[in-house]
Amino acid sequence: MIHVLFENEAWLPPLEAGLKAEGLPYKLRPVIGGVIDPSKEPEPGIYLNRMSPSSHTRGHEHAVCLMGDLLAWLEHSGRRVVNGARAYSLEMSKLKQDLAMRRHGIAAPRTVMAVGKSELIAAAATFEGQFITKHNQGGKGLGIKLFNNLEQLAEHLDDPEFDPGPQNQMLIQQYIAPAEPFITRVEIVDGKFLYAMRSSTVGGFELCPSDACQVQTENCPADGSAKFSLSPLTEDDPLVQSYIKMCAAEGLDIAGIEFIEDADGRRYTYDINGTTNYSSGVERAAGVDGMREIARLLGKALVESERVA
Repeated sequence: MIHVLFENEAWLPPLEAGLKAEGLPYKLRPVIGGVIDPSKEPEPGIYLNRMSPSSHTRGHEHAVCLMGDLLAWLEHSGRRVVNGARAYSLEMSKLKQDLAMRRHGIAAPRTVMAVGKSELIAAAATFEGQFITKHNQGGKGLGIKLFNNLEQLAEHLDDPEFDPGPQNQMLIQQYIAPAEPFITRVEIVDGKFLYAMRSSTVGGFELCPSDACQVQTENCPADGSAKFSLSPLTEDDPLVQSYIKMCAAEGLDIAGIEFIEDADGRRYTYDINGTTNYSSGVERAAGVDGMREIARLLGKALVESERVA
């Protein structure tokens, strides 16, 4: 049995379609409350982690911590978790993502984490030129704002609407001016490059590619045509190969990894998404069904677990 651990049911239909297409048995298990009894064994089977770092924006403030403990219990009990505790730790902290990229020699924008308004000002003072803020536990482009100077940041921090994000952890990050107004996202499943996608930043930084997100926000047109397009990037690209090696080393079975390219052709990687979603329009252009590839990964893992048992 495949157990799908999730928080946002709006993202489930494409995954369910992939699982059904592969003829795989599965159960949907919401992780927004519940009980963990470490004296008991979890149900047999394969578990898929689909927890989103933006769960708190949907009223599920405790889901992220609950999932962390749930993954610890599952792995302690010997259950195979796709995108398990190591991958989850990376997805929930952009600072840890920066450290992972350093481990693998992948260029990233200069990044500093700070807790507290005065600490944010002090951190920003060490940057030259423009900088951005973002939530350390992000998702959906949360907390991303561009600043030209400290005065603008101070004014923003004094705004009653200022949101410091979960645990008050915010990042100050070097702003990379793109050569063209888009970022590139590389999709990897089970060590395999699926495709790369360009996401336009003209309308803002909320770049969730799922069809469900597109329906819900003006920045994501319903057909995806204005926001997302297929990138010419291929598996042979050295950066893609670096991503594949990083995924293997860091326990990332599934990842959508984003980078931006400046006017000098330098590419800076800044985000790793484990709870990745796919744009149906880009999938059609690439001739790839991302969720079915995830289903095949789960099916292979299920066969392997049954063989061991």
